[in-house]
Amino acid sequence: MIRGAATAWLALLVAAPLLVVVVIAFAVPDAGLPPFRLSFGSGENESWRVLTEDGFYLAALGRSLLVAGATATLCVALSYPMSLGILRAAPARQPLLLALVVLPMSVGFVLRMAAWMGLLRDSGPLNQALLALGLAPVRLLYSDTGLMLGMLHSYLPFALLPLYAALAGRELALEEAAADLGATPWGVFRTVTLPASAGAAGAALLLVFIPAAGEFVIPEILGAPESLLVGRAIWQEFSVTRDWPLAAAASVALLLALLPPLLWWQRLR
Repeated sequence: MIRGAATAWLALLVAAPLLVVVVIAFAVPDAGLPPFRLSFGSGENESWRVLTEDGFYLAALGRSLLVAGATATLCVALSYPMSLGILRAAPARQPLLLALVVLPMSVGFVLRMAAWMGLLRDSGPLNQALLALGLAPVRLLYSDTGLMLGMLHSYLPFALLPLYAALAGRELALEEAAADLGATPWGVFRTVTLPASAGAAGAALLLVFIPAAGEFVIPEILGAPESLLVGRAIWQEFSVTRDWPLAAAASVALLLALLPPLLWWQRLR
């Protein structure tokens, strides 16, 4: 009964909406409401041809995957020292430190991005600090740097939590034995800690990479206008130009691009 309920739930909330998007991807734009009409087999649909032949959308997809990969890699790289640092703190302080990592997620997402706009603007605290140090101010807002800072801030908890759970259950005796045998701290991490937490690191990479690939709010608020990512392109097609078939085709293409890492992860498990 529980399995049947779970299957029905997934069919209703995952499979059915996805099927609707696929159907719209093969429709044609129309002036009505909704702004598309079905035309299977009529040869009128040009969304997939535009998507594959127009370098604009392919470049946006490539940039999105690159940004998502960089975000996931940096989040995992930062999560290791943060997780180990929390675990080495006094047991009574660990819940507080972990709560400080998760606490920003309780604040509204747009409000957090607005705070980053204040920090990164030309006259913001970061550039004021550079001026106080005698350095020239740099452009942070509406730049790739601002985009990456916003992405790291938003997605770091998704990488830290699974890594923290895995590292909390590791065998400390193995690390102590490696250290007793003469391994350096980096050698202990590379030969003992890292292999023991590789599964959690892979899960953390996917937990960050998949949603980051379709992110459109952070690029819209903090990113450079000329660096269009596929999430922003899809949102513009849906909301501005109202070309729903092209937006749906781009959404399906993004989903297909995300399937290989998911299948790779399933094979490794």
